[in-house]
Amino acid sequence: MLPIDASFADLGLSPAICKVLQNRGLEAPFPIQRVTIPDALTGRDILGRGRTGSGKTLAFVLPLVSRLAASPTRRAPHRPRALILAPTRELVTQINEAMAPFAAALGLKTATVFGGVGHEPQVRALRNGLDVLVACPGRLCDHVQTGSAVLDAIEITVLDEADHMADMGFLPDVKRLLDRTPNKGQRLLFSATLDQGVDVLVRRYLDDALTHSVDPAESPVVEMEHHVLQVSAADRLPVLFDLTAAPGKTMVFTRTKHGAKKLTKQLIAAGVPAVEMHGNLGQNARQRNLEMFSTGKAKTLVATDVAARGIHVDDVSVVIHADPPTEHKAYLHRSGRTARAGNSGLVITLATDDQMRDVRDLTTRARIQATVSKVRLGDPLLQDLVPGDRVHVEPSPEALAPAPQAQRPGSGRAGGGRPGGGGGSGRPGGSVGARQGTGFRGGQRSGSASRSGGGRPASSR
Repeated sequence: MLPIDASFADLGLSPAICKVLQNRGLEAPFPIQRVTIPDALTGRDILGRGRTGSGKTLAFVLPLVSRLAASPTRRAPHRPRALILAPTRELVTQINEAMAPFAAALGLKTATVFGGVGHEPQVRALRNGLDVLVACPGRLCDHVQTGSAVLDAIEITVLDEADHMADMGFLPDVKRLLDRTPNKGQRLLFSATLDQGVDVLVRRYLDDALTHSVDPAESPVVEMEHHVLQVSAADRLPVLFDLTAAPGKTMVFTRTKHGAKKLTKQLIAAGVPAVEMHGNLGQNARQRNLEMFSTGKAKTLVATDVAARGIHVDDVSVVIHADPPTEHKAYLHRSGRTARAGNSGLVITLATDDQMRDVRDLTTRARIQATVSKVRLGDPLLQDLVPGDRVHVEPSPEALAPAPQAQRPGSGRAGGGRPGGGGGSGRPGGSVGARQGTGFRGGQRSGSASRSGGGRPASSR
């Protein structure tokens, strides 16, 4: 067992990789990286259990590129050497971006495959030869069926967020793909939990795997502060407007796609720059909205559970459950968008009087200690929880105009894959805030949300 102050070089990584890590300001490995990387470098199968934000992406990326660079095999047309499967387009993209500087330093070629975009660029990348393919299961099954992708040369397979792939109905596709990879290849599976059929994957595809559990998702995060704000139905949206108008990035969760779309419009009308993320958006709109949120052009992202599963933004200061989830794992997953990479975070659940009993049961099942407070707009507690001036930006006429009707989601091939692909073939620009830049004028107005929200707006549900 390596000491807790072990460096990346102590883990057995090459000087070339350590130099890239140093250039990116990454000086010490996170716990899950410290325990998994040395074993993964030896070629052992690994079962890694850790919550989102624990640093697991580099825990599999670094040994994967290290072993490929040292392997005598070379890339060939249509036959990638390593495969990383992930449940959503956003996660696929972010894994590839995290891997890019290390792959470039070692002369490795990577590419992504997911739905919602054209097949031909993906076919071309596969035809030209790849070292690492990062993919959503459904679209990759399409390429395998047409012969664009052949998996008989895979040396290393990674399943990231396997429990979420199970939740989204991807396990049949995952099994079909794994059955086409060589039995002798190395397999790394990362999951927060082992339920929902993930244990079946472990037993069937991992050989004498070493298990490393670090901060699993079922455990609450110490740096995360939880509050339940009991509000009247009339105060629910004004309180939400007040919290989201404070400084910092906020993620707001709703239960439905319609709720996310409606609430985004209401936030914009209240002067809060917001974008939406849900399954009815096309891929271009999803990427644009995520970029706007990541760069701070939109300070609030309104998302559904499935759409948010691939969103990894490290500086989210507040997560707000505008609609309390029905299941405790969803609560923990949503809440995990904040308090990432060792940072602290705040989680706020808005609950009306008739929701309080369910919310108390939810927090009990999630094993978290939440402070319950009854508040209304103007309560000093709101400023205490999320300090700073409330800034409201004048929306442009374009932002207030009705958004174009998104196309009806098509088959699984249009999204991240088949069931629960997290997005159909909706028109790009489905988000109100994304169609015209940020959708806001340059001027700002300060004050309470009660003045900017146009009275008592209708519920977003």
